[in-house]
Amino acid sequence: MARPSIYSRSPARAAGPAPAPAAQPAEATPPVPDAPAPPTRPTLRQRLLRHERWLWSAGLVLAMVAAGWPAWTAQVLRPHSLEQIDAALRESIAKQPLQSVGLAAYQAILPSVVRVVGEPPAAASAPGKKLAKAGKPVVPAPESDDADPHEGRSVGTGVVIVDKGLILTNLHVVDGAAKITITFADGSQSEARVVNLMPENDLAVLQALTIPDDLHAATMRSTSGLAPGEAVMAVGFPFGIGPSASQGVVSGLKREFRSPEGRRILNNLIQFDAAANPGNSGGPLITMDGHVVGIVTAIMNPNDQRTFIGIGFAVPIENAAAGAGLPPF
Repeated sequence: MARPSIYSRSPARAAGPAPAPAAQPAEATPPVPDAPAPPTRPTLRQRLLRHERWLWSAGLVLAMVAAGWPAWTAQVLRPHSLEQIDAALRESIAKQPLQSVGLAAYQAILPSVVRVVGEPPAAASAPGKKLAKAGKPVVPAPESDDADPHEGRSVGTGVVIVDKGLILTNLHVVDGAAKITITFADGSQSEARVVNLMPENDLAVLQALTIPDDLHAATMRSTSGLAPGEAVMAVGFPFGIGPSASQGVVSGLKREFRSPEGRRILNNLIQFDAAANPGNSGGPLITMDGHVVGIVTAIMNPNDQRTFIGIGFAVPIENAAAGAGLPPF
């Protein structure tokens, strides 16, 4: 009886020498871990980018604070009461008193005011000489209010209108004088000569022969804006005393004056009530800014006492300036 074939479970091998057994792999060596890299410091840019949102928020807050800082720090001041204002004014005035307007005007004109003395012919080197220093004939003045009864001199006032020694005064102050002496504000003296006469305005223009180094000319102002009631001051040498100042107001304009003897008439005069007496003649009539608006020339007294009772007259400075050759206002 035939026997069934028995098959092996292993695959069939080809004929030939058997392959050599595979080499056993070497025992694997565990990997050595690398050393950790040193930590790196983040850059400024990285820091800014990391906190960008916070930086924007902080910048916005700072901008708002800067914009509102003045309003936040400003102190709310309450209006002062009348009592507080009055107390502050009193304290300020007590520490530094206000300068009066009259004082400021007087100080402004004082360096330009001079004393004028006319010596009679008998005191001159040539007796009987009736000529002024410049050689011009002197117009007789039968009515001079400024004669010095003790010495026979004529004492009046003048005002410097050009710093080269040109002086305005009244004609009746220097009429018939053989010698004219000027005393300046600094006390220095000089002889003077007549360079022009204006009998119709009772004015004379003098030239000082010796001029101080610091001579100041007065500032003149047009009378076109002058009005009654405006404060004025007369500066001069009343009865030879001075320089003296008296304050008043303009009483009227375009007045006419006739001398007591009726032999002299002056027109277009400024009437004022600042005290003026013999010796003030030829002196400046000034406003409260120290500007000359007229030349004091006469006073009115119905009693013929030749002393002031409240009415004085001045020639407008326009007339005087024209006689001195100055340009019109």
